[in-house]
Amino acid sequence: MAPLGSSRSSSKAKALKALYELVVNNFLATVAVATLAAVLRTAWPIGNDGLYGWLQAARPVHVLTAVILTVALVKLRRMRRPRDVYLVEYGCFRPKPWFRAPYATCLEHVRLMPYLADEEDIAWGRRLLQRSGIGEETCVPYAYHYVPPDRSLGASRDETELVIFSAVDDVFARTAVKPEEIDVVIVNCSIFTPTPVFADMVVNRYKLRADVRSVNLSGMGCSAGLISLQLAKNLLQVAPPGTHVLVVSTEILSSQYYVGSKREMLLPNCLFRMGAAAMILSNSPERARFRLARMVRTVAAALDAGYRCVFQEEDDEGNMGIRLSKDLVATAGQTLKSNIVAFGPLVLPVSEQLLVVLSLLKRKLLSLRRGSSKVRLYSPDFRTAFEHFCIHAGGRAVIDEVQRGLGLSDEDVEASRMTLHRFGNTSSSSVLYELAYIEAKGRMKKGDRLWMISFGAGFECNSAAWECVTPAANADGPWIDCIHRYPVQLPKVVEGII
Repeated sequence: MAPLGSSRSSSKAKALKALYELVVNNFLATVAVATLAAVLRTAWPIGNDGLYGWLQAARPVHVLTAVILTVALVKLRRMRRPRDVYLVEYGCFRPKPWFRAPYATCLEHVRLMPYLADEEDIAWGRRLLQRSGIGEETCVPYAYHYVPPDRSLGASRDETELVIFSAVDDVFARTAVKPEEIDVVIVNCSIFTPTPVFADMVVNRYKLRADVRSVNLSGMGCSAGLISLQLAKNLLQVAPPGTHVLVVSTEILSSQYYVGSKREMLLPNCLFRMGAAAMILSNSPERARFRLARMVRTVAAALDAGYRCVFQEEDDEGNMGIRLSKDLVATAGQTLKSNIVAFGPLVLPVSEQLLVVLSLLKRKLLSLRRGSSKVRLYSPDFRTAFEHFCIHAGGRAVIDEVQRGLGLSDEDVEASRMTLHRFGNTSSSSVLYELAYIEAKGRMKKGDRLWMISFGAGFECNSAAWECVTPAANADGPWIDCIHRYPVQLPKVVEGII
């Protein structure tokens, strides 16, 4: 129990911080309005009576011309400003119970494939699962339930149709937007890319218009969902009003099961689970749920460590798989820092930006005076800019790293941890499962701000800032049958795992 004096000191510090934010964040606006009023009062040469007389003496054609020019300037300004982008609705694939892959089933299947692993590897896999933050209800496709796994093209197509069509069916069921109103289709999946591509599969299934534009993204890993979102944003900002874009994010696992013995390549077998999410975006506020405020993308592919930390390759025996480097968590942390440098000034209030500037000045002055720059820079509090956080559920260590780096509380990262526990790493769709968790808990309110963070091969870090326009009317999403059981207490571990 904290001492009473310490509690009072903490409360006083919080009150002072709140007062500081109130004054600084509104200071510039208050000064600007007061200055403008003073300038107009002193510079305006005509009083109210004089202005009335001038209007009476003015010719109607002059007044009409002034009105037309003013309206034209306002309209021109609106036309030159990029259109806002809105999330109309989203939907997620909810796997049936028979797709479950509890620890016991995973370990039993490995034992039935003795060429894959020995007892030491099996013990390592058990420790990995126990420390991963993944629960007993996560699901894998039919192909993984076979011994050996079915890695055929047919199995991958079956999984594709199941997860993608389920997610798209869900999003259409939640909104009044009809398939014939879709103008653009964007589908992303990192590894598996058949012919015809996923975007064409969606067009064929839902009989979309012949003039629909379709884009298929591959090879971009778990960050591809927000990359697709940025592409949709760019298209919507130059498209006619009322344009709708359907974005689908998934990762198909069936053909990617690694059958070798390299532990760094066995990790994806243990961590990735089936999932998909679909979004309908528009440049019209009609029926909108969220407004997309800011997006920043950071690419670290120029660095060899970042380029090779998530790498598809063959092992010494010729088995294809994805190798996750030991540098992955450190690389994610460094890329996140670079992303924050660009993202922070766009979203942080003036009070936080001022504290960062002051800490930079302090470091500079002390380095000039003492010849040392060992001054800790101020870490901005992003909870002043956002009420909710959706961190890609890539693994327990990734979430821990982001939590430490941003100074977030356990409640701030609850959606990410619980999504990892219930659904596993569903790759690019995970941030929408996390959004669904927040809404299922009834925590999203009108005006709330949300930060989505994703990481992916390349290496990349992507950030998206949203503002809630209309909270969910109900919570019937992927969490409908289990939200009452969450949050769950996760076991503490000393050693993190990717």
